Amino acid sequence: MNTFHLTIASVGETRFDGAAVSATLPGTAGEFTILPHHEPIVTTLKPGTITVRLPAQAGESEGEQKTFEIESGVLECSGSRVVVLL
Repeated sequence: MNTFHLTIASVGETRFDGAAVSATLPGTAGEFTILPHHEPIVTTLKPGTITVRLPAQAGESEGEQKTFEIESGVLECSGSRVVVLL
């Protein structure tokens, strides 16, 4: 399964740093989902929830999901790396 490297961080704290299958985020223009090989993008985020789908482990059909509540932020997607600064 294709993945990308996702980092979600704020000053002094890394909330997530690892492989992800998808990430759904609250963009200021509406909710959107980042998948592997996404076109490069830089956008702002509004208050809401980031939902990250993790890769499936051996024997699992689907990976687990993690959620993160945010107040605002900026996302940069480039190549196979996505960075969210809160």
